[in-house]
Amino acid sequence: SGAVNFIIDHAEIDFVFVQDKKVLQLLNPDCKSASRLKAMVCFTSLTNEEKDKATNIGIKPYSWEEFLHMGKENPSTILPPQAHNICTIMYTSGTSGDPKGVVLTHENITYFVRGMDIFMEQFEEKMTVEDVYLSFLPLAHILDRTIEEYFFHKGASVGYYHGDLTALRDDLMELKPTLFAGVPRVFEKVYEGKYQESSGRAQSSEKNSLWLALQTVKARLGGRVRLIIAGGAPLSSEIEEFLRVTSCAFVCQGYGLTETCGSTTLAYPDEMCMLGTVGPVSIYNELQLEEVPEMGYNPLGSPSCGEICLRGKTVFTSYHKNPELTRETIKDGWFHTGDIGEMQPNGVVKIIDRKKNLIKLSQGEYIALEHLENVYGITPIVEDVWVYGNSFKSVLVAVVVPNEDIAKKWSYSNGYMAPFSELCSFDQFKKYVLSELKLTAERNK
Repeated sequence: SGAVNFIIDHAEIDFVFVQDKKVLQLLNPDCKSASRLKAMVCFTSLTNEEKDKATNIGIKPYSWEEFLHMGKENPSTILPPQAHNICTIMYTSGTSGDPKGVVLTHENITYFVRGMDIFMEQFEEKMTVEDVYLSFLPLAHILDRTIEEYFFHKGASVGYYHGDLTALRDDLMELKPTLFAGVPRVFEKVYEGKYQESSGRAQSSEKNSLWLALQTVKARLGGRVRLIIAGGAPLSSEIEEFLRVTSCAFVCQGYGLTETCGSTTLAYPDEMCMLGTVGPVSIYNELQLEEVPEMGYNPLGSPSCGEICLRGKTVFTSYHKNPELTRETIKDGWFHTGDIGEMQPNGVVKIIDRKKNLIKLSQGEYIALEHLENVYGITPIVEDVWVYGNSFKSVLVAVVVPNEDIAKKWSYSNGYMAPFSELCSFDQFKKYVLSELKLTAERNK
């Protein structure tokens, strides 16, 4: 509710559209900015209690049906926007402090959609009106938002999940999407699920395990997926290769931020030489690498590495009401992303590090904590991991939350019949977790 409270006030919002599950959060007395709202539209219906609460603080409540009826009763002329007009202010969380309001114009979004058209024209598998996209990422996530914009442009279908991730499989079976997009953690869960199944069949051969994965992964995605897009954070080559084999679909990684309307690089889906990369820079944009001497990254070195800087038609104009941060981030027309890229000989980019969230250990070594969390986070036994460093110390500390299902299977196979909470304190289990983390580190050097 803290972020909602800040955004309503910061963006000076008068009207809100809200999911039924979020109505009470908006009307909570702690959300003091809600009192500035003029009207609230719920995507379903409102209870009498919710209507009374809204009315008492000066908000006119409308159900979705009431809102549609009001539009039919009061038709108005549509005024086409100008290119420089604000299309949206998308709030993105920073590493600390209040959310940042990223100002995207109609020109930004239009060039992104047109750029995707040109990108897809290179391939036989083009998007058509027959395609279906299942939206389950937050609507405030730029990846989901821009994919939806592209599907609307193509006249294709967009379906929204029920709001319960545990029932996502039912939504997949119902909608049978042809395009599936997600952040790496979603695909890590798919990978871990197959790992758990194969580890539970001690007598099963590797060949049988692969055949089962081929049968089930595609089916669990609805059976019709032909393109999978991963974004939001780097996806390991191991998981990307697993998805390519088991989903029987094209898989491509992209790189971008809210500030760039999502992907400003996108790997070609039919090029195996781009495995593990995020592809070349998109049309209408330019990319350059800037030296980061304190980390040893040099664009003129071999390989060419440095901070990714972007400029072009899909790059944002400013941070809302924050000119100082805008000046810090956009220098000489280039948006400094804080991400470290490596330019491959064939002109594609690989994300290798993060300039921000760096810590310098006592021996002078710079460490990117976020990068380590992303690497160790793909370990099947790991449910979540947090890495901490202190500049006065020479080593790092990691707090690992084990995956309960895998932990229990390990305990049964090793003769430990203890509750999960007790299992986590066993020395043998700790050694097992550590050995799995070491294997992950070796595979991702």
